[in-house]
Amino acid sequence: FLIEALIGLLSGAGFLALRRWIAGGVCRSKVRLDGKTVLITGANTGIGKETALDMAQVNLACRDMTRARIAADEIRQKSGNDNVVMKELDLASLQSVRDLARDIQVNEQRLDILINNAGIMMCSKWKTEDGFEMQFGVNHLGHFLLTNCLLDLLKKSAPSRIVIVSSLAHEKGHFGQSEQLQSTHVWFKSQTCKLLYTRTGVTVYSLHPGHIRTELGRHWFPTLPFWKRILVIPIILLIKNPWQGAQTTIYCAVDESLANVSGLYYSDCAPKTPAPQALNDTTAKKLWDLSASMVGLA
Repeated sequence: FLIEALIGLLSGAGFLALRRWIAGGVCRSKVRLDGKTVLITGANTGIGKETALDMAQVNLACRDMTRARIAADEIRQKSGNDNVVMKELDLASLQSVRDLARDIQVNEQRLDILINNAGIMMCSKWKTEDGFEMQFGVNHLGHFLLTNCLLDLLKKSAPSRIVIVSSLAHEKGHFGQSEQLQSTHVWFKSQTCKLLYTRTGVTVYSLHPGHIRTELGRHWFPTLPFWKRILVIPIILLIKNPWQGAQTTIYCAVDESLANVSGLYYSDCAPKTPAPQALNDTTAKKLWDLSASMVGLA
């Protein structure tokens, strides 16, 4: 009995140690954001919502306004912060992106932090309103247009920050011809697009938040065979919760030690070297030009 109890204790301790290791870094910054204005895309759920809990004057840019209202109420109650504003944004519509940018420009005197957090993964072969592959359109093009439309306000509010929530999945993204951007493996490619965006000279931070229990896999999990779902469930119990997953985003948004740093990639609240294809300046320039043409900025 003692041996079994000891094995159980060690197994439990091992599980907890593994759980703590997977949880990764925590943002320890004590900086206050009084008087600062923040815009977070996809802030009604997951790490976007957890990030919003830590912010001051925060705009929740969401596609589903009913869920946005529920999230805003929860954020106000948990944080005691009444400066929570809901904004409608559908990143699958370039017109919606322009409408939000115009709204922010008219109604906000400043924008100190823009957090491009919203994303979609492994969905069906859907198209955006403008005819782009859905993942590429939402993860990259929508945020590309939003950032460029708000760039003057961000510059006016300097020192300001742009935080791009990317993914470790970028390591599997490779570019061939520009017309292949929307073909196979678009999830991986759209993540590489986000990282390459940091190579354009904009004051920006890109990050991998970790593997997190969020709604991001809502289009992928139901497609798995039943036996694979059973295998995945224990892994889901081990990975980060949304609060843990939001820590690197918060770190990049507020930590004072990063005030004079730009264009780096972070994971677990520390710099990390991205894949070589995300460090190619020639590809970054081609991507910028192509993206500008696609969203009508060229």
